[in-house]
Amino acid sequence: MESNPRAVIAFIAACIINNQKKSSVYDYGQSKHISIGGTLHADKVNVFDYDQSCHITGLGRNGKLNLFHYGNSHHIQLTITGTKFKGFDYGTGSHFNGTVNRNSITVFDYGKSSYFNYTI
Repeated sequence: MESNPRAVIAFIAACIINNQKKSSVYDYGQSKHISIGGTLHADKVNVFDYDQSCHITGLGRNGKLNLFHYGNSHHIQLTITGTKFKGFDYGTGSHFNGTVNRNSITVFDYGKSSYFNYTI
């Protein structure tokens, strides 16, 4: 998974899990804040990544969201259960999973075989 989509997924998962509205995510791997605006609900996502200048939208139910990343033109599947999430990035063909602990998010990207950390 590429850096910005991974950061946006971490942001989406954390905001939904914490039922919070935030405006950015800090990506420790890129050492920068990524501003994100829009609306987030457990069944509907419509956000804009100001760093990559693109929308990420999607619908879902029962914790399963089917998202589309317009910047990279591909789908991302995201499933949220409690404080954990997992999914599949169709652009890179890789799985990911993660955990949210308050405002801290850790994502394991199977395509990169690495952990990535974020804060909202």
